[in-house]
Amino acid sequence: MSERLVVIGGDAAGMSAASQARRLKGPGELEIVAFERGHFSSYSACGIPYWVGGDVGTRDELIARSPEEHRERAIGLRMRTEVTEVDVPGQRVLARDLEAGTETWTGFDKLVIATGARPKRPALPGIDAPGVHGVQTLDDGQALLDSLEGTPGRRAVVVGAGYIGVEMAEALLNRGYEVTLLHRGEQPMATLDPDMGRLVHRAMDGLGITTVASAAATKILTGEDGRVRAVATDAAEYPADVVVLGMGVVPETSLARAAGLPLGAHGGLLTDLAMRVRGHENIWAGGDCVEVLDLVSGRERYVPLGTHANKHGQVIGANVGGGYATFPGVVGTAVSKVCDLEIARTGLREKDAREVGLRFVTVTVESTSRAGYYPGAAPMTVKMLAERRTGRLLGVQIVGREGAGKRVDIAAVALTAGMTVEAMTALDLGYAPPFSPVWDPVLVAARKATAAVRAAG
Repeated sequence: MSERLVVIGGDAAGMSAASQARRLKGPGELEIVAFERGHFSSYSACGIPYWVGGDVGTRDELIARSPEEHRERAIGLRMRTEVTEVDVPGQRVLARDLEAGTETWTGFDKLVIATGARPKRPALPGIDAPGVHGVQTLDDGQALLDSLEGTPGRRAVVVGAGYIGVEMAEALLNRGYEVTLLHRGEQPMATLDPDMGRLVHRAMDGLGITTVASAAATKILTGEDGRVRAVATDAAEYPADVVVLGMGVVPETSLARAAGLPLGAHGGLLTDLAMRVRGHENIWAGGDCVEVLDLVSGRERYVPLGTHANKHGQVIGANVGGGYATFPGVVGTAVSKVCDLEIARTGLREKDAREVGLRFVTVTVESTSRAGYYPGAAPMTVKMLAERRTGRLLGVQIVGREGAGKRVDIAAVALTAGMTVEAMTALDLGYAPPFSPVWDPVLVAARKATAAVRAAG
């Protein structure tokens, strides 16, 4: 008799796991049943801001594989069906058909939990008013576009200045909106140190985005028609015809919690290197609902990114299908942009290094994306952290124009390899005037960090 694999979640991690398992085992060996509560499968949530902003023409361009394509590969994907309970001892899940309202139990031999994340949505007065939007799913993106087309006003307020907040500010600016960005912190992009976030703030102001620091939303104000008209903070009110929430996400692990599965300090599921849920031989988890090992700090961390979700799915599918694969961890690499400003980071911030008890030095260098004399050379700022005693690279942050963002990959590889900043100075990187100065900006920072480590004794 064949085994049955049940997958909860029809996006990156879940369907990557299902697809990889199917490559390794045919329908006669492994039955695959997947549940997805939304209208779409296997899509790029990361692309939603670019669809909203007009860089991506249609919603369908963000869909990698439709439900029909999965079914053609003998994966029983059930759309608009939400799993409401996981019975671990009984090896079964309870699923509710959201259209028909019926509930059924489905047994499993192996289970994959890929429930993703949910946007932070504080319980503010007026938070559910028409015109207030999160942007986590394609359904959310469509609702926002419909809202933009349905209102004559051109004032937008974005609450939160993380990756989604900054990207949505750009999207709304591209659509001709007057954009105000509210955030709690000293500077936007809390994933950067404040001195690097200040560069982002300055650039956004230059683009015409009003960026308001230390501004926590306290209330959504509505008009007589019940629709949003402003966002209030303790200090002021900011008029709005549309509001976008970009305050980050948290793991969607309510099912796992109710089932008694192990969760970490950040609320994500805990797994071993094979992405198997700790203490459970036949249950795996991946994507935005799990915590992962930070290879730099040695601690568990919550890093919800599509790159990780797809890798988790590949690892899970290989293991479910009878092979063996592992996901060793992350160094925390991320890249984003607002208009022509590129923003990248990997490894630890100063705050992170202090929290794990590391003593470190920091250096910041100004350079250019190409040889200074070559047309189109653009400024770039690189900040580097190194361990004071050993010189081990701890983190890099980069803010600049064209050609800045992907340079962070050099540092990501160095972090993964455990390199020192001194060893980095000898890296044999590609050089030609159209692509880089003779000394690449990352290597300039490594040279300066090496000197700082030596000076620190």
